[in-house]
Amino acid sequence: DKTHNNRLSPKLKISQKKKIHMASILHPSSFLSSTSSSTTTTTKPPVPPPFSRPQSTLSPLSKPLLTKLTTTLTATAIATTILTTSLPSLADSPTSFNIYYGTAASAANYGGYGGNSDKKASAEYIYDVPDGWKERLVSKVEKGTNGTDSEFYNPKKKTEKEYLTYLAGFRQLAPKDIILNNLALSDVNLQDLIANADGVTSEERKDENGQLYYDYEIDGVLGHSLISVTCANNKLYAHFVNAPAPEWKRDEGILRHVHQSFKTVG
Repeated sequence: DKTHNNRLSPKLKISQKKKIHMASILHPSSFLSSTSSSTTTTTKPPVPPPFSRPQSTLSPLSKPLLTKLTTTLTATAIATTILTTSLPSLADSPTSFNIYYGTAASAANYGGYGGNSDKKASAEYIYDVPDGWKERLVSKVEKGTNGTDSEFYNPKKKTEKEYLTYLAGFRQLAPKDIILNNLALSDVNLQDLIANADGVTSEERKDENGQLYYDYEIDGVLGHSLISVTCANNKLYAHFVNAPAPEWKRDEGILRHVHQSFKTVG
């Protein structure tokens, strides 16, 4: 055998060596040895022991403190709502009115003397008066000179007022411009208001009975005026609503209601 082995060619010797090498690799003991040697064991670091005292946490609010905090936040929200909400003006607030019955009695019958003292039964005109306004008693002299029959004013601002004048002997209305000029002749304040006015407007309207009215609006730096004029009972009636500029801006809705409420009756 040795002689036979020695006679083997170099190529055959190399082939046998390869077989031996492959057999050693595929042998189970060799595979296990290789696997075990390539395995790496990882050691976990030691877990630190828990803290001896618990971590700091937020303690729940006590009931009294929670109630106080809720009350404070609620009050703050209400105060914010009040401050950010605009308060209504007097013109936006509901206003009640009282009906005034005017008799247009002559100076001789002032106060009901010589005639019927029941104003509602003998009324020739009516208009609304805002609740809280005061009546100014008209003297006999005023009745006899400029025909003032009634007047009411706002006690907080006496120049904010409404009043009525009348003149006998008028069967029908003249043109609008003539009527306004004639009214100004007997009313110095109206003359000044017209002279300093930024604008004067006029229009015609008829009520449910077909009676004709002239409506005037005067806007100026001295104030604002609404005038309504009509003829009935052989008389000319003129109803005035006057207010300074600040009161007009505040009470425009109320004042226009008063202006539109005037009408003759009977």
